[in-house]
Amino acid sequence: MHIVLITGISGSGKSVALNVLEDAGYYCVDNLPPALLPSLVGTVNAEGTAKLAVAVDARSSESLAGLPADVRKLKNDGHDVTVMFLTANTHSLVARFSETRRSHPLSHELRPGENPAARRTLIECIAEERERLSAIEQLGHVIDTSELSASKLRTWIRELAQIDHAPLTLFFESFAFKLGVPLDADFVFDVRAIPNPYYDLELRPLTGKDAPVIAFLDAQPSAREMLEDIRKFVEKWLPSFKTDNRSYLTVALGCTGGQHRSVYMAERLAAYFAPTERVVLRHREQS
Repeated sequence: MHIVLITGISGSGKSVALNVLEDAGYYCVDNLPPALLPSLVGTVNAEGTAKLAVAVDARSSESLAGLPADVRKLKNDGHDVTVMFLTANTHSLVARFSETRRSHPLSHELRPGENPAARRTLIECIAEERERLSAIEQLGHVIDTSELSASKLRTWIRELAQIDHAPLTLFFESFAFKLGVPLDADFVFDVRAIPNPYYDLELRPLTGKDAPVIAFLDAQPSAREMLEDIRKFVEKWLPSFKTDNRSYLTVALGCTGGQHRSVYMAERLAAYFAPTERVVLRHREQS
């Protein structure tokens, strides 16, 4: 079984790392007391799980000392174990806790004889956590996330765990403005500026998937120009979204009724990108 053990300083990105592994199909467990690691591995291995990711933090300080021995035993038992230790400088950690307004996990602990009203400061909690984890910092690969964006960290985690990133799925969706803009749209293009087949009585009952409507719009210079502009825009920026580790990108095309122009545009764009990208086409206003 491939086991990824994630540990390190709170606020350094352990949740980001665990989410990456979960998206890659790992069975993930967060905040596991280290003493339970061997039994967890035995249980999930017996169930046929091939990939396990476990996050361990300093709250289980009593059993942290046995973690190196547990890792060695797992390797001796034939498991492929990767250990990641995430850290960051104190300035970055303080800034992150300030942004999220979350308390440090150790701030809820009391030292023996400590007054319950006298909680430790964030700086004190970070220092305490560094001390507790110092013995296991060199257990695996250390990643300093101080100046690392979440996107870059996700990329590094995939590379370290040898995970192939799933290709981005490109959605083209037609819709009617009168019924509202799709909430999942990343980009919305208004195609109501091009001639409307609705005003041709012969074309009105048809949709943008029918040959007469397609021929009508193909003959409109404004429709061709708008289609080309949208295509170039998507083509230009798609690599950036892939680099940003996006799994989905939704391009919504809207017209008045969601039957003719938006459908035509979505169909044309999907056909153009389908040979090279993972494309999903949907028409919201059509059953």
